[in-house]
Amino acid sequence: MINSALFVGLITLDLIYLADSPPQNNQKLVATDYTVAAGGPATNAAVTFSHLGNQATVLGVLGSHPMTQLICSDLENYKVAIIDLDSHRDTPPPVSSIIVTQATGERAVISINAIKTQANITSIPANILENIDIVLIDGHQMAVSKIIAQTAKIQNIPVVIDGGSWKPGFEEILPFVNYAICSANFYPPNCQNHQDVFAYLQNFHIPHIAITQGENPIQYLTCGQSGVVNVPKIQPVDTLGAGDIFHGAFCHYILETNFREALALAGNTAAEACQHFGTRHWQQFKYLMPNYVN
Repeated sequence: MINSALFVGLITLDLIYLADSPPQNNQKLVATDYTVAAGGPATNAAVTFSHLGNQATVLGVLGSHPMTQLICSDLENYKVAIIDLDSHRDTPPPVSSIIVTQATGERAVISINAIKTQANITSIPANILENIDIVLIDGHQMAVSKIIAQTAKIQNIPVVIDGGSWKPGFEEILPFVNYAICSANFYPPNCQNHQDVFAYLQNFHIPHIAITQGENPIQYLTCGQSGVVNVPKIQPVDTLGAGDIFHGAFCHYILETNFREALALAGNTAAEACQHFGTRHWQQFKYLMPNYVN
């Protein structure tokens, strides 16, 4: 069965370099490899969702600057549709420069997020959720995301949030969320630890909550039942976009199975991606998806 998802948030151009280490002050480095791809949490999630056999659409600000052609070409190659919330914008899109440390797979990132490219809610197309099975929101277009989440709730379309980090305005979206998938760096106001985060999100009556912790087990709470899901043990080559890929895979699997199983399968997908340089190269390989549910 082919499902359709809307991914709301950030669209960037990512310049990704593989090097021995990030540069020190006044140091020049020669990278051992590089790649260029469209990026942003919602965008990378959409590419993953499409790769897993679905129809994916990104809703965000792109514009008409010549650099956007690189983004459009990449997403067209991965069969991801784009709905541009400000097609007349002629300034360059947000660009991220990333250095991946070859020995560890850790990444250093400098970027511009969507602060300067916030869209007006009047730019949301009519019937945006027609034939959509699931929505993911990454928090980079809060005003638009709130309208989308409210509408999805009315239409009984599940809403997932990518809680990579806390962003002001999330509190207005959380009442409409079905699945809060957060990183270990997601700390709402007055939250000091993961227990606080679970309690905070529960106050919004979110039925399914998970906190990913990199190579450590995923903590989850589903309909009042807590537990953990182990993730594969790997030697990472590149951890860039691992969370985004996890979220895109989760959107695929949650439409097929239960919450715990979807977390496990999404963890498998992200682990596979971390064994390849860049955010796209892993998709060239066929791999088995073992069941890591414990």
